[in-house]
Order: sequence, then structure tokens, then C-alpha cells
Amino acid sequence: MTEATEATEVSSSLILEGGGNRGVFTAGALDFLMEKDVKFPYVVGVSAGSCNALDYVSHQPGRTRDCMIVEDKENSYIATRAALKKHQLFDMDMLFDRYPNELFPFDFDTFFQSDIQCEMVVTNCLTGDAEYMSEKHDRQRLMDIGRASSSIPLVSPAVEIDGVPYLDGGVADSIPLIHAMEKGYRKNVVILTRNKGYRKKKPGKSTPVYVAAFRHYPELLNTLYNRYRNYNRTLELIEKWEQEGHIFVIRPEMPAVGRAETNKDKLMDFYQHGYEVMKERYEELQAYLHS
Repeated sequence: MTEATEATEVSSSLILEGGGNRGVFTAGALDFLMEKDVKFPYVVGVSAGSCNALDYVSHQPGRTRDCMIVEDKENSYIATRAALKKHQLFDMDMLFDRYPNELFPFDFDTFFQSDIQCEMVVTNCLTGDAEYMSEKHDRQRLMDIGRASSSIPLVSPAVEIDGVPYLDGGVADSIPLIHAMEKGYRKNVVILTRNKGYRKKKPGKSTPVYVAAFRHYPELLNTLYNRYRNYNRTLELIEKWEQEGHIFVIRPEMPAVGRAETNKDKLMDFYQHGYEVMKERYEELQAYLHS
């Protein structure tokens, strides 16, 4: 029995946190799993974790890394001229149009034909609630969901899907472990992009800016204000369940890079760190999945 067959026979989920370019750690971890042909029946990603999820399901090792560590500055998605003209930090057209269709082709066919169920978390601007979207037929809608999941408030515009505005899934559910459990998965593997013990701080100076930007979305404002509480509560549960052996957690063991880190050497080191952490804990992961 192959490792891939073993992994898909258990009721297991793969949960991918976001964090901008910190997601290159996750890319390293997933590239190792793809080399081993380990497939989970269900994967859910948030923000940069959604991008990682897409490339995991399309089985394209190295693609997320190449998208995040771009050799040619003209093809970088961070603070491009086009983005800055729109008062945006990230060039979402570059990320979800030029990259998948031209520069770093995304394998839509393999993704759509995969048996892996893939969901991406988005935040509904009208309700302030997390929604978990999937798409296995429409190329444009798939990229729109990924774009919405990655659209950070204030630095990226909301994305309309089916007439509803959405933003970064991390606003409402940064680490969708509870969602995976509610779907019935009993073996849950979580890949985090922050170091153990990290906690979000209560929003301070950013609050008036949020109020000005999202005054027409009161439920979203409430979710934004309480994000730190929900995130920290989830991390407390993760650390508790990890200690009890109920879940399996991969996280950085070296200082994490910044969300918008552009130093190629730092990003490559963080990518390689993700690869090595997964490699070192691979046997432990297999034992957890089949215990």
C-alpha cells in the first residue's frame, strides 16, 4: 500500500493558515508532501493558505514558492506601479490573472479532475461571517475565490462573487480547524505560519481607519474588531489539542518573516525551513494519520 493510498483512506483534513509571504513556509512543507505523493481527501486554506491549497490540489510543487520568490522585479506582485496607482499594496491582477494564465501557469485540468475536496475561506462583507467556497468547473470563479480569500482589508479591494462582496477569509476564520472538525474529519493536520506562543494584539490605531473604510458594513467592522479574540481563542484550542495528541501541527521553529517580506534570501530560507520541518516530522505525521 502506498503512502498516498494510506493517507487518503483515513478521514483526514489539511488546514492551511495565511500570512502573506509567510505562506512560503507552508509551500516548503507541502512541496515535501507532494514529493511523497501524500494526498489528503480535504484541504482548506485561508488567504495565502488558499494559494497553497490550489497548488497542492493541482499537484504543482514549487509553484507557490516561485510565485512568492519572483526573480524578475517587473513580475513581482508586491507594490507594483499598477497596484500603487490604485492605492493597493498587492497587485491582485498579477497574482490571479497574469500568474496563473501566463507567467506561472496553473494546471486547471489537474485541479478540476482531482478527488481532493478543496475549500477556500472568504469573509462576507455584508454578514461579517466566514464562508467556505469551492469550485471544480469554472476557471474564472476559482481564481475569484482565491482572490477574495487573499484580499486583505485596506490594502486590497473587496471581490464580488455572485453579487456579494468578500474579503480575506482570515478576518472571520484565520485557522478553520473547527470547520474541518464540523465536517466530520477526525484526523486534522494544521500548518501554521507563526511561531508557537504567538498571539494577536487588540486593534488600536487601525480602528478609526477601519470605521472610515467599512462604515457601510457594520457586521464586517464587528468581525474585524473581534478578530484578535477569535484568533487567539483558536490558537489556545490548537495548543491544547496538539498537546493531547488530537491534532497534528506544523509551525515555524525559526523566526517568521514578515507578511510583505521581499528579501529573496530570507524567503528562500523560510521556504527551505518549511520543507525541512515537514521532512523531519514526516514519520511522526504518518504515525498520527494511521493511529
